[in-house]
Formats: sequence, C-alpha cells, structure tokens
Amino acid sequence: MPSSRNGVGIARPEPTGDGAGSKREAGLWIVATPIGNAGDIGRRALEVLQSADVVACEDTRETGKLFSMLGVHTPLTPYHDHNADAARPLLIERMLRGESVALVSDAGTPLVSDPGYKLVRACIAHAIPVTPVPGASALLAALTVSGLPTDRFLFAGFLPSRKGARRAALAELADVPATLVFYESARRLPDSLADMAEVLGAREAAVARELTKLFEEVRRGPLPALADHYAEAGPPRGEVALVVGPPLARAFDADDLDRRLRQALDGASVRDATDAVSTATGLPRRQVYARALALSSGEEP
Repeated sequence: MPSSRNGVGIARPEPTGDGAGSKREAGLWIVATPIGNAGDIGRRALEVLQSADVVACEDTRETGKLFSMLGVHTPLTPYHDHNADAARPLLIERMLRGESVALVSDAGTPLVSDPGYKLVRACIAHAIPVTPVPGASALLAALTVSGLPTDRFLFAGFLPSRKGARRAALAELADVPATLVFYESARRLPDSLADMAEVLGAREAAVARELTKLFEEVRRGPLPALADHYAEAGPPRGEVALVVGPPLARAFDADDLDRRLRQALDGASVRDATDAVSTATGLPRRQVYARALALSSGEEP
C-alpha cells in the first residue's frame, strides 16, 4: 500500500527478490539508463533489466558495455530505426505470450529521439501493459543546469543539417513563448549557433557538453557570443545539448527600432549597425538587417 507524505502517494519499492532470479511481469518496460556516469543507474531500473526476458536496445554493443559494467546478463535484441518494422511484431508476439521486454536507448530515457514511440503505440493497440522506469535524461539534465526558465519548455530534437532548412525550422520556433531545448552534433554546433543568433536574436543560451562525464562543461551566454566562441574555437568533442531562452520580454516598436538604427548608422556600416542593434535589443539579426538596409537606402516606413 502506498505511503503518503504531504498528500502525495509514495510507493514502496517492489519486492523483486534477487532481481535476476525473479520473474518480471509481462509487458513493455521503458527503462532509462545513464547518459554517461554508470553510477546514475536507478535501483529499480537495474532490477527490471536483470529480471526481464529480453532487453530491446538501439545498439547491442553499446548496451552490452553498460551491462558488463553493471553485471547484467539478460539477452539483448536490436531495435532501431533500420529494423524496427521487422522487429516490432516479433517483440509484440513475445509479450502476448507472457514475456517481459525492457526497452532502452543507447543512453538516457527511451523515446526521446529514438524509435521507441511506435513500439509503445503497438503495445497500446494490443492492450499490452507499458510501464515507465524513469531516470537519467540529457534533455532534463541540460535544462536544469542552464540557468534558463524551466516553467515552460519545448524539446525540439535535432535541427536539420542543411542551412536553409535549419533556419526555416528556427523561424517556426522563434515565437514559441518557452525555453527551447535541442540536441546537436558537436560537428554542426558552430553553424547551428550562428543560425540561431541570426534567427532568434541575442537570447541567453547554454551549451551543455558531455553531461555527467569526465569532461562535463556548460558554457552560458547570449547566442551571438556563443556563436563567436565556437566559430573561433571550432567544434567541441562529445555529446551536446543546447538550451535557448524564451523570446526576450521587451518589445521594440518600429519607431524605436528606426531610432536606434539611425543612431547606429551614423558613422557605421549597415552590417556593424545591424550587429549593434540586434545585440542591444535581442531582435533577430535578419529583421534588423532588413530595416537597416531600407533606412540606409533612404526608404521610409
């Protein structure tokens, strides 16, 4: 029976015997695994992994390394983007026969940027129980250390790799009144930050790299400053999560923007004036540049 503290039900840990020797209930178990530090594995997650009939994973080599460290000997079966359509019916059949399947990703919480979603949908369609075993998540870890608002956020996954498509995706997100969280490859980080500074303006942001690992680093600052840093330093190493603050609260009307631009254009180039005003106001550089170009050409609103 659940105990209670401050009106919130707290379930006691399930008695599972020695873990590996106990039969796990049939169904799908969504198990979070560490994102770097193996010490972050939860006790319940370890028990489920030990007692499941099979563990479905993205890469048997990666999960095999983790299992070797944890002393888990449960059989592994691959479940990833390339084999999911063929593997999914076989996993469903096993669960309908009364077996338990634990689903893990290479790191962190399954279903966040991995193919687990369709497996969960298939289980629901067949009335197969789906049970979460929460734990580590790069998304939440990056958000909590970013220093940016956490009351409302949007996970936007990976941005497109091509510049035009990436900027179009950012433009769609520009007016979302929430903190934005992205995953990004280290190789593309400098280009993505440059596009973010151009499209989203001088918002506060954080680059979280190698979270929970030996070389963990969180670099914070306005998007233009972060873009300049990585343009000079080059791509970092490791796994990267990007957190970008919500749209800046202050609104600048057309007259205010024109006034600032006229002052900046007095003795400065269109490009330099654009950079100065975009940084000062937080407005997207593309918007400021278009107006600066019009004013420098003698156009009126």
